[in-house]
Parts: sequence; structure tokens; C-alpha cells
Amino acid sequence: SRSDDFTVAMETVTAWAWGPLSFLTFLAFLRHHPARYVLQLLVSLGQLYGDVLYFATEARAGWSHSDPRPFYFWGYFVGLNGLWVLVPAALLADACRRLADAQRALDRPRHKAH
Repeated sequence: SRSDDFTVAMETVTAWAWGPLSFLTFLAFLRHHPARYVLQLLVSLGQLYGDVLYFATEARAGWSHSDPRPFYFWGYFVGLNGLWVLVPAALLADACRRLADAQRALDRPRHKAH
């Protein structure tokens, strides 16, 4: 079905791109690599994009793959899956702040020493 094709495509991207890129980001932070916040931004944005597609696909299907009981729907489906939105959103905001701070520092006028 179309939904299965979507899942296979998304999980293929996750396995072959986001997984290794996440590990590379981890290594970049361990080594204080200058690109670490760029990598954090990319991985977080990719995760959020996948989350939006996940929730949007389920919403378009009328929540047909989710248990309608309130505890399950709100506690498990929304609550636990929501962590996959909140954490990358916080990391994305952090990366943007760090990159903006770095750019701001570069944009400051430099004074020549006499």
C-alpha cells in the first residue's frame, strides 16, 4: 500500500542517512569540531521533518492506526511520540542560537591594534 511505501522510504532514509549523520554529530561534539552545531541543526531538522510526516500521515488516515482509548492515544501516541518532536525542536533552537552567536561575533567590527 502507499502507506507501507512511505514507511519503507522514510525508514531507509533514517537508516542510511540520519543514523550515520547522528553518529557523526555525536563524534563532532566529542571532538569539539567546528561543524558540530551545523550537524546538530541538520539532524534535528531531519527528525522534525520525519515527525511532521508521521503525524500528518496518521491524521490524513483519520487516526485509523491508533488505539482510540484516551490513555493510549494521549499517553502513548501523542505523549511518547511527542518527545521525538520536543527534543529535536529544543536541539534545533540551541543550534540556531549557537550559530547566530558565532555569526554575530564574526560580524562585529574589528579594531586594529596600534
